Amino acid sequence: MDKMLCMTVFGVLAVASMMQDATAQTVHVVGDAMGWIIPSNGAAAYTNWAAGKTFSVGDTLVFNFMTDRHDVLQVEKTSFDGCNSQNAIGNAIMTGPANMTIDSIGEHYYICTFGMHCLNGQKLAITVSSGTGTPEANPPNPSNPTTPVVRQPEACAPTPSAAGPSNSVPGGRAPPPPPTPSSSTTVLASFVLSLSAIALATLL
Repeated sequence: MDKMLCMTVFGVLAVASMMQDATAQTVHVVGDAMGWIIPSNGAAAYTNWAAGKTFSVGDTLVFNFMTDRHDVLQVEKTSFDGCNSQNAIGNAIMTGPANMTIDSIGEHYYICTFGMHCLNGQKLAITVSSGTGTPEANPPNPSNPTTPVVRQPEACAPTPSAAGPSNSVPGGRAPPPPPTPSSSTTVLASFVLSLSAIALATLL
């Protein structure tokens, strides 16, 4: 009887572990190798990039950019369309690369607030169509408005710094974030662990 109870407990834990890892979230590197820059073909670059993706609550967006050359700010649609930060959702992330976790379904909008970067196409709109959140999960708080980010205009394209070594790669892009384990690797490891637990329970 004890052996059967032990096997049942290990089996339930194994199945629960596999189900949890099977729903592992995705890391999306915005713009892939291009990164978060002023694209040469305007906003179409990020529109085309997002068109081939499925975004879910819990996924992470990685914005690869050089600190002090770009930033990323989540905004409402009116600010996205007008390329301004008046309807910001949170604060601008000034240090690249920046990771943003998607916390609700619906439309999400991101811009760069530096100079004319947004007007020149450095903006991203995505649709989050699945997950456990709701569009109202994190609404803007009107009683705590965010101060708009205002920057002095600067040249649209980043220029290399002559002030010593930097951590950027050629082409003025920030280095990519370290690789994260894929969900399939995590599922496989969980499966092997679960089988080991079942085998151990059988031997007891």
